Amino acid sequence: MKGAVFPAAPSGERSLGAVLRTKGVGSVMVGLVVLALLLGARRWTDLDALSQLEANQLLLVSARQHGQHRRRPTAASPHQLYGAHRAHTIHLRQRDVAAAVEMPRDTLQVPGGPAPSCPDYFRYIHEDLRPWRGAGITREAVERARPHAYFRLVIVGGRAYVETYQRAYQTRDLFTQWGILQLIRRYPGRVPDLDIMFACDDPGQVRAADFPSPSEAPPVFRYSKDASTLDIVFPDWSFWGWPEVGIRPWTQMLEEVAQENERVRWTERQPYAFWKGAPARFRIRHELMRCNASNGQEWNARLFSQDWKHAVRNGFKDSSIPKQCLYRYKIYIEGNAWSVSEKYIMACDSPVLFVTTPFQDILSRGLVAGKHYWPINREHVCKSIKFAVDWGNGHPAQARLIGEQGSRFVREEMSIDYVYDYMIHLLTEYAKLLRYKPTIPEKAVEICTESMACPARGLHRECMMDSMERHVAGFDPCTLPPPFTEEEAKEIADREAEVLRNVEKMEG
Repeated sequence: MKGAVFPAAPSGERSLGAVLRTKGVGSVMVGLVVLALLLGARRWTDLDALSQLEANQLLLVSARQHGQHRRRPTAASPHQLYGAHRAHTIHLRQRDVAAAVEMPRDTLQVPGGPAPSCPDYFRYIHEDLRPWRGAGITREAVERARPHAYFRLVIVGGRAYVETYQRAYQTRDLFTQWGILQLIRRYPGRVPDLDIMFACDDPGQVRAADFPSPSEAPPVFRYSKDASTLDIVFPDWSFWGWPEVGIRPWTQMLEEVAQENERVRWTERQPYAFWKGAPARFRIRHELMRCNASNGQEWNARLFSQDWKHAVRNGFKDSSIPKQCLYRYKIYIEGNAWSVSEKYIMACDSPVLFVTTPFQDILSRGLVAGKHYWPINREHVCKSIKFAVDWGNGHPAQARLIGEQGSRFVREEMSIDYVYDYMIHLLTEYAKLLRYKPTIPEKAVEICTESMACPARGLHRECMMDSMERHVAGFDPCTLPPPFTEEEAKEIADREAEVLRNVEKMEG
């Protein structure tokens, strides 16, 4: 996926993330870049040239030249260790949990030479940390982040300490901390001493315009941002489970979705675009709900409002993510900011109709328009969805290819192995910028796997047990690639603009 993310800007210039189009999907028509080379001077002036997307098969090689996905050895699979309990609550005595969460002693080795290069979306790490590259990060700068933070995490000598400032919605904070503890278990001795402020709400808050000197901005970690903010993007909590809505850890969810993909093949699915979610409070989602068939107007969409209180009462029987892979097309649309539903929607092998958005998370930054998803114009959502579905039903081979490539990306490039590698690279690069030695805050408490898992009950405990790292990695993380250059950034922006113009021309 070379050229698929925003590069870092030279010192003294504004961030390239602000120069590129603020779609948030980091969406780049890298497919067109390669196709342009393959097809010579031919221009993609009609998405019937998406019949040329069959040539995208060639892209699968170039997109992964940085190294093959390292599959987790079967001995470490939580599915194998806990799969029999999947539909039931794990009832473990306290001493059983304590034994299970002891620091792993076994080491998993992966044969081969040097570690492969990380996927290109890792390059956003350089962009996110660019404001502090020259001056570094002082203790005072971190303290200034406190008004934004839900908790402060300090790691000293491989041990984690947390000072809580405010409770997050549901258990976002707890499962974020759990994920970091699993990183320490996976790579013991490799997570550096650090001091971070973490915000668990959705939209970025550290406005670049408020800091003429970017190094004065407080470094704040959170799940998403847009091009106008300086927040540092971190993997969201649901990779380790979201028990309040019945979502299990990412690896397990991928397995369940894959089984459903095999059960209902794409050609057997309903030929419409599907979305289910909570539209309340979000104007753009209200606009989407108007795309349901009504008054004789068919927009090719089947949209459903999610009542979470009812879902909890009936045990999420009508909200199963794998069971939603019954339509040929899936719709992704933002909520308060980025939506955690993104990765699950991408996993269904159905083409994702991605409503353009300014928000960015680690996944969306790696997606390529026309290869991993079909862009939907947020200014006329219904019209854009209808055209996309009509086109896909008229070009099933090409549409199916988009769905398969998007799902392959989340399964392989966004596997939990790469999520951990992203975390350790981000935290390592951040720690290099600290201009002081982190110390344990007076009001902080130490957290460890046992202290979090033992008091947990029900699905909360089950998610923790399923996502627990049980072996030490006997291999290095993937190799962090360098920042993108100005030339690469310009090529990305130009190509993406051309893609969106051509889609608009096709829609008429």
